[in-house]
Parts: sequence; structure tokens; C-alpha cells
Amino acid sequence: MPPKSRTFAKPRPPAPAAAPSAGARAALGPFGNPVLGSVTAAGFFLACAAALVAMTGNPKAGAPVVRLSLAHIGDTSAPPGWREVLPSEPPGDAPYAAATVALSAAPLEDPGNPNGAAIITISDDSKLDDGEAAAGAGLPQAPIAGLFTQGPGGPLPIIGPSGKTVAQAYARPFAADGKPKVALIIGGLGLNAKETREAISALPPEVTLSFVPYSEGLQGWIDMARAAGHEVLLEAPMEPKDYPDNDPGPYTLMADGQPQETTQRLDWLLSRATGYFGVTNYLGSKFVASAGAMNVFETELRQRGLAFIDDGSASHVGGALPRASADRIVDDQLDGGAIDAQFGALETQAARNGQALGSGFAYPITLQEATRWASGLAAKGIQLVPASALATRR
Repeated sequence: MPPKSRTFAKPRPPAPAAAPSAGARAALGPFGNPVLGSVTAAGFFLACAAALVAMTGNPKAGAPVVRLSLAHIGDTSAPPGWREVLPSEPPGDAPYAAATVALSAAPLEDPGNPNGAAIITISDDSKLDDGEAAAGAGLPQAPIAGLFTQGPGGPLPIIGPSGKTVAQAYARPFAADGKPKVALIIGGLGLNAKETREAISALPPEVTLSFVPYSEGLQGWIDMARAAGHEVLLEAPMEPKDYPDNDPGPYTLMADGQPQETTQRLDWLLSRATGYFGVTNYLGSKFVASAGAMNVFETELRQRGLAFIDDGSASHVGGALPRASADRIVDDQLDGGAIDAQFGALETQAARNGQALGSGFAYPITLQEATRWASGLAAKGIQLVPASALATRR
């Protein structure tokens, strides 16, 4: 039997639709004309879009904002070397990533923005998304007129014409309630974006936050902290006994440095940002033991109206400027139980002496334990206060 044959034929294209008659086009009105129809449809779409925007408003209108001076977004005045001390961070943790903030394009001459400040809108899912809470506890925006001059990297603090100091202007106000007082400083902030945001948003505003001067976007972080109600310290890297094996960076204040060199390095550090009420040490076991080096350091801070709060290693230092020293490092051991025990010791000391000051680093376990501990202080009859409240002139 011969094989069956198949015939493959191309399908015919569909017949073109008949054009509408003149009468039909007239019945359709403007939609009968292809050109007029397209224009009419586009206009209708734009009108709907405008109505939708009017009803829903700006989708970012409720987001918290931080004003950041354009002068602090980048720093080109510093010699090479300081950026190399920044640790590498996991992907997504870099400060000011696209998912973290959005920088406005507001013109400098904008009447609603007389100081020429760019506006940073926080758009991530961190806890700092409660604009009302942040605004209610917020501290005044820095810099405050009359309390700064131009320095090598930005504004340098100065004492105002009336004698007001930045230590007074930028400290968090507090009123004693007669109970024992305890303060806590959390340092090392600005290098890790996730932990910095957590410290700013999760810790009570009475907790003082301390920032690393080498941090990228330092001014923005300080602005965020102050917007959430936290007073701020700036960390001064100081020479430790095991330098250079333990190197705090190219702007380390050296124990045997010449006075002019110490002052120049300190001025660069102090001009990295504004809004801090004082300085704290980062390392410095050798530097603080040098009477000559500390005299230059204290003189510079005193002339600029700053406080000095140390981690306990410089408790012997006076300096005729507002001073306080930490009584305990709460996280020498990175263990929840050990940290909790240190917090308990601070409470005991506060009950005995009327006040106590603790210091810690922005480790995740420290932030977790500090948040839990702070929430229970009022029930124990202890007042949580900013570190500036414990600073006195020695």
C-alpha cells in the first residue's frame, strides 16, 4: 500500500476589517478620527493620573527627613590615608545606600530651605520610621548660629559671643527628679549602618551616642541621632600603648607629638561634623598618661567650649572643662549575662553614690541588652539621664 501523502498549506491571513463608513465615523464623534482619538485618550489618561495624585498625595510626605548641609556630603580637604581605616562592610550595610536614604534636589535658593540644606528622606524599613516620635524628642538642628567657624574639614566649634558653649547648646536637656541617676554611652557608631540605625532608633533618647570621626556620612548620622533626641559625642583616636600594632588611624593623637601637630590633627577631627557636645577617647592608654599631650588636648577643648567624657582611662584628668569618666565598661565580655551583671552594678553604684556612668560599644548583644535594661529603670526608682548631666568641672 503506498504511503498516504499529506499536503501542508499556509493558513490564509484574515481578511482586513472594513473601514467604518462616514456615517459611522460621525456617530463616533472625535473618536472616529484616529489622530483626535489618540489625543483625547492621552488627555483622559493624564487627567486620571492627576486626580489620583491629588487624592493620595505625596507617597513620601509622611517620611521623616533629616537636613544635611551640602558642605558635609563629601570631604576633599583631608590628606590621603584616613579612608583606609574604614572597615569593609557586608553588602548592603554601607551608610547612605540607595535603599537607606534619598537626597533631595532642593535648590539652594529655595525660600522654604533658607540654609541651603539638602533633605535626606529615610526610606528603609528601620525603626526610625515614626516621624512623630522622632520629632517629639528631637534636639535642635546643628549647627547653631554663632557657635562655629570654618575649619579644615567643615565647621569648628567655638564659644559664642554671649559665652554660651557647644557643651551647653548641644547637650540634651534634663531635669533631675531626685532619684539616683545613671547614664550610658554607646560608642563606635557610624561605621556599620545597620547597628547605627538600631542604636538611634531602639535606645531611649536619654542614651548618649558616640560616633567615629572617620565614618562616611558622619554629619547625616549625627543629624539622625539628634532628630531622635540623642545627644552626641565625637570620638578622638588616641595613641594606645601597643601602637602601631593597634593603630586608630592616620589622625591618631600621639603622646610624643608636637603641640602644633596635635592641634592640627584635633582640628581636622573636630571639623568632620557638628552637633556634638563633647569629645570622648577612642583607645589612648599611652596618650592620656602623657601630661604634656593631655594639656594640649584639654586646652583645645576648653577654648572651643567642649566637654570631655572618657571611658574611665582618664579619670585622673581635670582640665577645667566639663568632665566625666565612665565607672564601668558594660561589654568587656560579649555575653548577655555578663552585660546584665554590669548594668546591675551600675544600678548599685547609682543607689550608693547618687549617680553612675556606663560605657559600651555598638555590638548587637550590647544594643539588645541595653534596650531591655533601660526600659526597666524607672520601675526600679532610677532615672536614666544623658551623660552630659554627669559632667562637672574639675
